[in-house]
Amino acid sequence: MRVTRYPAGMTQLSPAQREALGALLRAAPFAKVVRDLGERFAQRGHELYLVGGTVRDALLDRASPDVDLTTDASPDQILAVVRARGWDDGVWLQGVRYGTVGVRKGDFRLEITTFRSDVYREGSRKPEVTFGRSIEEDLARRDFTVNAMAMRLPDGPFVDPHAGLADLAARRLRTPSSPAVSFEDDPLRMLRAARFAAQLELVPTQDTVAAITERRDRLQIVSRERIRDELEKLLLGRAPAKGLWLVVNTGLADEFLPELPALALEQDPVHRHKDVLRHTIAVVERTTAFDADDPDLTLRMAALLHDIGKPRTRRLGPDGVSFHLHEVVGAKMAERRLTELRYPADFVADVRQLVLLHLRFHTYRLGWSDSAVRRYVRDAGPLLDRLNFLVRSDCTTRNVFKARQLAAYSDELEERIARLEAEEELASIRPPLDGRQVMALLGIPPGPLVGKALAHLLELRLDRGPIPEDEAVQALREWARAEGLDLPDA
Repeated sequence: MRVTRYPAGMTQLSPAQREALGALLRAAPFAKVVRDLGERFAQRGHELYLVGGTVRDALLDRASPDVDLTTDASPDQILAVVRARGWDDGVWLQGVRYGTVGVRKGDFRLEITTFRSDVYREGSRKPEVTFGRSIEEDLARRDFTVNAMAMRLPDGPFVDPHAGLADLAARRLRTPSSPAVSFEDDPLRMLRAARFAAQLELVPTQDTVAAITERRDRLQIVSRERIRDELEKLLLGRAPAKGLWLVVNTGLADEFLPELPALALEQDPVHRHKDVLRHTIAVVERTTAFDADDPDLTLRMAALLHDIGKPRTRRLGPDGVSFHLHEVVGAKMAERRLTELRYPADFVADVRQLVLLHLRFHTYRLGWSDSAVRRYVRDAGPLLDRLNFLVRSDCTTRNVFKARQLAAYSDELEERIARLEAEEELASIRPPLDGRQVMALLGIPPGPLVGKALAHLLELRLDRGPIPEDEAVQALREWARAEGLDLPDA
């Protein structure tokens, strides 16, 4: 593998990094496919490079989910290469007007893009694409230097005209061109900076932070869907707090999630050592302890939004500050914000329910009957584990005694749930009779009255636990008489 020479003072490839890049071309799962493709492009007089996150992640010894390639070939020429002698197993052309051809080869999905530059014109929500002529020109338009490194296929060299390797070694986030120009060209890069702070724990330079602060309102021209996708990646990073603080401190959050910085104005009477914003970001960070191996977007989003109702419900009374029903208000606010960001309806509903239920646990210390535990499980439904993780994450107090007490309550509640689950199959709680039995016993047709009867039976089941069928029949008859229904002969 050949490596480009570096100017004086630039970090050289270490032996480990040289080996990592060599392995990228030899042993990566997609290595044979991309080397073969590189040879095919070379035979036709074209250049082909692995680029961006694929190269960056190899240097960090991380698996990369993407296989991104760039070339001097036009989209038509790319198609000619991959289709020659039936090499490809399918192509997709949704991005062809932006210079990108998608290719499937066996189990791999590749994206091959013509050298290009992207620019957002004033007021436009979509970039205008112009094709470039060299790998250096293509790398110069990349978002950050750590993503502006490339490997020519099939055998090198490694290309790093903007010292991305040095920045990666220093954990530094910097743009290839001036940050002001870069963020004017593509405002979404400002949010990507926060995403890379969360994912890779890279620290933006002072110039980068200043440019985000000055140009944050440019984010308004970016589609909600693209903002949503970057927010997801930020929250799923290994250090989401770093990204969240960046979007708050630069004012960028005001452009897409204004409810978050608004929390800095509200003092939390429970966690008196921190305002609600600091508490919220701490809760998001704590969720990573529960889902580090498999980051859970629903849980982390609920952690981010669980207290957003506090500013609207803040009241100052004789006993100090209160936030009565902030979970109810917050659930509605979360639903509106996530819908505006174009999240799927089922995801929105799940986050809304977690926000709505996150405070219920705090009444547990007052003493819960088995009936209350059943209702907690019933209302949480398939979100029960996430709700319990959110409750545990919500404990950020520095008071050691309080923290231990809350952890003990959580342990006790989960033990009770497990016991009742073993005895009663809590996850599948249903009325002791079904709709057909209700109609036959009461002599009524399908309709709202059947639902009302079933709701009454479900409440009995939640109160009493498992009910034998004969007792359920008797309870149904008693309910019907109280409702003034004429019962058929038994």
